[in-house]
Parts: sequence; C-alpha cells; structure tokens
Amino acid sequence: MHNNQNEYIMKPARIFQQYIWLVNKLSQYKRLSLEELNNLWLKDEVIGGSPLNRNSFIRHKDAILNMFGIIIECDREHGYKYYIANPEVLKDDAIERWMLSTLTVNTALSDSSSLSDRILLEDVPAGEQYLQTIIQALRINRRLVITYQRFGCESYEKTVSPYSLKLFQRRWYLLTFTGRHYATYSLDRMLSVELSDESFELPADFSADEYFSEYYGVLTDETPIQHVVIRAYDKTPNYLRTLPLHRSQRELESTDQYTEFSYDIRPTTDFLGQLLSHGDGIEVVSPPELRQKMKDMIARNLKRY
Repeated sequence: MHNNQNEYIMKPARIFQQYIWLVNKLSQYKRLSLEELNNLWLKDEVIGGSPLNRNSFIRHKDAILNMFGIIIECDREHGYKYYIANPEVLKDDAIERWMLSTLTVNTALSDSSSLSDRILLEDVPAGEQYLQTIIQALRINRRLVITYQRFGCESYEKTVSPYSLKLFQRRWYLLTFTGRHYATYSLDRMLSVELSDESFELPADFSADEYFSEYYGVLTDETPIQHVVIRAYDKTPNYLRTLPLHRSQRELESTDQYTEFSYDIRPTTDFLGQLLSHGDGIEVVSPPELRQKMKDMIARNLKRY
C-alpha cells in the first residue's frame, strides 16, 4: 500500500516534468517533428526509455495549453514540424509564465539533491502561510480581516477587499481597497489573516497589471509620471538589456563610454533606490529635478560615512 501511495504522489510530478521537457525542447530547437522529439525524448530518458507516442504527445500538448497558455502547433507544409505559436507567453509576466519557471527550477533541483551543498538559493518569500487564504478570498471575492503590524508600530486589525497579489523582491504584497482608497500590505507584516462573511464586487474595469504599469515595484503614490533618461556605464547596459527595469524601457543611444535608456514611469522611492543600487554604473540625465533629487540622496548617503 505504501508503495502504491508513493507512485500516486509521484505521478503528477513526473507528468509535469514531461510538460516542462517538451516546452524547453521546443523553445531550444524552435521546430521539431514528432520523430525528432521522440529521439530527444529517448536520449534524455524522460520516462526511463519509453518512447513518446502520438497520443501521449497530443494529451501533453493540450495540457500545456490549458495550464500555461502555450500553443503548440504543427507546420504541415514543412515536414510536420511542431513549434510554439505564441513564444511571447514565455517572456511576459503572466502567472502561467511564473508557474512554468517555478516548475522548471523545481524539476531541475529535484534531480540534483546530491548537489544540495553546491546549489545556493535565496530565502523563500515571507508570508507564504497566508497565501492559500488570500487566494481563496481573491477567487470568491470575499473580504479579509487582517491583523497587521508596520515596523516600529503597534499592531491593528483591518477589514479589506483583496484586489491583487504581487511578488516583489522576495516579498509578497496584497493590493486592497479599503472602501476609500487603495492600500498595499506586505504579507510578512501580517500577524493573522481570516476570511470574513462579507463579499465585495471587483470593478469590471479593474486591471492589476494596469494599476502597477506606471510604477516600479509596489510603492504606488501620487508621484507624477515622467520621461526619465538614464546613462548606464561599463557593463551595466548589458544587465539592463537582459533584465529591463520597467516595461517602458527603451534604448536611445549607445557609445563606447555609455548607453542611454529612457523610461515613462512614476519615479517613486522604489525606482530611485533601484537606480542607486547600481552605484556609479547609472547616472540620471533627465528630468533636471529628478537628477537633483538623486544628487541630494547621494549627498545624504555620503554624510553617513
């Protein structure tokens, strides 16, 4: 009985591994026939040497669409080659992309337990014990009663309408509507979270993606949107190209000494702090008032030393 239970538990994990393998191979090779996929499948011993038959592949293809929104189509005019028809899904910030990335990492690490002392990870995001309750509230539009304690303050209880969850810099944040305004709460400062008996109606035109689109991070205030131009030096341009600071990032000019990037963003403290984290690798060029604000921040920092 014990062995049967283990097999039952492990079966979903093995199936997820097969989904991830297919997506990664099609991402890597771009177009593959079923025969080519099967040859790679056997080479990698995905399920211990058993072949990838057509029926299994079709089931996996459908499951990948349902779970991750990834469309695998067949090019019948050029050798019946399979390919990912919407590769942009693998690059956006959708939850499906995050799930795929997480499962891919988990799969790789599960096969590398013997290297646990050589693979170093960051701490797990704080506040995860409340995720299940919060996600349930999001699903059924139920208000939450949270006990919250800001740093250096007394704890207090608040009833809020949960609108959105966001993961930022290894912390989970909950965007809520209090009845008068939006408020963001960090899950690691929550002392308790409970479902209330009150329901709420999410506005039909609300979009969490749009709400945060003009900001960097989770700090949202009345800072006006501005066209910000920065100058990146040394190797910093390469980091910004591979991991843009914001969706509005555009490369303007590149020389031997620097590269200029622009952003249409509300430059809150979150954003300015990120710029400062690059040290002398980044210089704010415009607008002038933001450049002066950065100079003032750097001057205050210098006084600490």
